[in-house]
Amino acid sequence: MKHTKPRLDISSFAEGIFAGDRVILGQAITLIESNLESDQPDAAALLEKVLPKTGRSLRIGVTGVPGVGKSTFIESFGKYLVNNGKKLAVLTIDPSSPLTKGSILGDKTRMDELSKHPSAFVRPSSSATATGGVAHKTREAMLLCEAAGYDVIIIETLGVGQSEIAVSNMVDFFLLLMLAGAGDELQGMKKGIMEVADALVITKADGNNLKNAVEAQGVFQQALHLFPVPESGWHPTVLLSSAITGSGIEEIWNVITKHNEHTTSTGYLLKNRGRQNIAWFQDRFMQLLNIDLQQFGEIRNFQKKLEAEVSSSALSSQAAAKQLLDAYHDALKRKS
Repeated sequence: MKHTKPRLDISSFAEGIFAGDRVILGQAITLIESNLESDQPDAAALLEKVLPKTGRSLRIGVTGVPGVGKSTFIESFGKYLVNNGKKLAVLTIDPSSPLTKGSILGDKTRMDELSKHPSAFVRPSSSATATGGVAHKTREAMLLCEAAGYDVIIIETLGVGQSEIAVSNMVDFFLLLMLAGAGDELQGMKKGIMEVADALVITKADGNNLKNAVEAQGVFQQALHLFPVPESGWHPTVLLSSAITGSGIEEIWNVITKHNEHTTSTGYLLKNRGRQNIAWFQDRFMQLLNIDLQQFGEIRNFQKKLEAEVSSSALSSQAAAKQLLDAYHDALKRKS
């Protein structure tokens, strides 16, 4: 007969996280990622327990179109950081099937050397149904990693659409990776991602591609001048890098460090994090509101009916939304 090992209590989870135990940290992230209703109280309690130990890490978002070499770049960049005394956590979002919600979760394979380093923690998560290339519980996982004492946290995102910009709402520095001569010039501007990037990096700037990379650097740098100066007062720059030769990696870290010093001295860092916390609160409230709405069977059925009417243009979206809200209010009144 197979015996299931009992789960740690909240205090033991917190103690293990504070001690930097990577196994317990992984188990804690699994807990907060759980969609089981029975796990929600423990997940919330754990987050409250570790909250005083959070907020001390440098949060970096890394994005770019598929094929730009995000994982390869992070492997090279991450090894540079840990070899220079930093503790690094990497939260990667892997593609998942919209039907089965299954995920390849292959980033540990792609970051083989980094994931084995004692000062690094690499955690892949499935994007499942989340938008913006960010898993639903990425913010919570980031807080747990901060409580575990990681100096730098990198969030690697899918890079698959306009909602990708959502990651900028949870990091201090947003790094956009681009390819030279692959149509990214128009693609990046179309998405609007360039407007929220704190730096652009032209990857694979080596060998026969170096000339193209240098030319692309000039094009992108000129394009950045077309955008207004962001609220932070920081002027984004365009850099070159090669994961093969390691060139540009130190320069990229220096730019990130200067950005952090700038936003800290101006007070923008704290102000921006405060806004991010409010956005996080609002997102979570909407999730809980939807969960609460779905507990009423008659509401779920009514919602399906409204969706059918909206789909056939028999009812406007605005009218349907108002009817659903009214029905929810009526259900709450009957429940009370």
